[in-house]
Amino acid sequence: MATYLAKRAATLLLVMFGLAVLIFVIARIVPGDPARIALGPLATPDQVAELRREMGLDENFFLQLWNYLVGLAQGDLGTSLLTSRPVMQDILQALPATVELVFFTIILEIGLSIPLGVMAAVYRDTWVDNVSRILSLIGVVTPGFVLAIILQLVASYQLQFFPVTGRLASNLEYEASKTGLILLDSVLDGRWDVFKDALRHIILPSLALAAGGVGQVMRITRSSMIDVSRRDFIESARAYGVPEWVVTFRYMLRIAAIAPLTILGLEFASLIGNAFVVEFVFSWPGIASYGVRTILQKDLNAVIGVVLVSGIFFVIANLLIDILLGILDPRHRLREGAKR
Repeated sequence: MATYLAKRAATLLLVMFGLAVLIFVIARIVPGDPARIALGPLATPDQVAELRREMGLDENFFLQLWNYLVGLAQGDLGTSLLTSRPVMQDILQALPATVELVFFTIILEIGLSIPLGVMAAVYRDTWVDNVSRILSLIGVVTPGFVLAIILQLVASYQLQFFPVTGRLASNLEYEASKTGLILLDSVLDGRWDVFKDALRHIILPSLALAAGGVGQVMRITRSSMIDVSRRDFIESARAYGVPEWVVTFRYMLRIAAIAPLTILGLEFASLIGNAFVVEFVFSWPGIASYGVRTILQKDLNAVIGVVLVSGIFFVIANLLIDILLGILDPRHRLREGAKR
């Protein structure tokens, strides 16, 4: 297992290096002068040239790339034109809100998709299965931003069950100083009023983000459970009189969970990208909404930083899924090791 993980980690580091170079190249060839955009149309050519020198844009491409990689290795992503602060500082300030939203969303996806998929497989071809398939189809085909607007109109404006925007009510003063995650820090501090309010704020954006993943994972769980149920060892377990719930949850689900876990890992990694519009709709102060503002201003340093953070999430998620797959099915790591 240690050798397997070391090889996977080395591969993922190469992927991150390639991503960093690719994002830098794309950011440099996109039309538009960042210095001119930052200073506005009334700036003089001398002012634009001075800012270009400060940003290093007057140097040749390869020297810019080298300086960028050296700064990246030191944790320096440059200065944001939007906020005039270090990009790393902006990202660290916005990241906890997105991390909290992503983790809550993935927990919601697991809590809904796996049980619904198991129920659809156990009661296949019944009304339970039919309703589950309809719900999964609606979740898959409905864009997250459309569902976000619908949830705002119905759950917030019409029914007034949940708040419309933000992470916390304006009349509650609270600073999540331990981890930056309001839900976790409020529990650690014993602030249950803050926890309750933060939970009400996070439910709607999480539902909007989770809908597509829930539908996809539910369908895959159902298919995997049905496929495993036809295997010989499952029939043997039933013939020996093993209780059906043991067969379902101890034998079938463990093997059938491999495919859904893979999809959940990719879903976890892509949630930051999917959160861009949802965070913007709900005014969620996370890295995704920060990324939208920097893209509109062509803030190259900030855009590169946001994309790299998204890539790091993707890499970490893939590594965690590889670990889980290696634990659930040892053949996976042995097969991967044999390929190398």
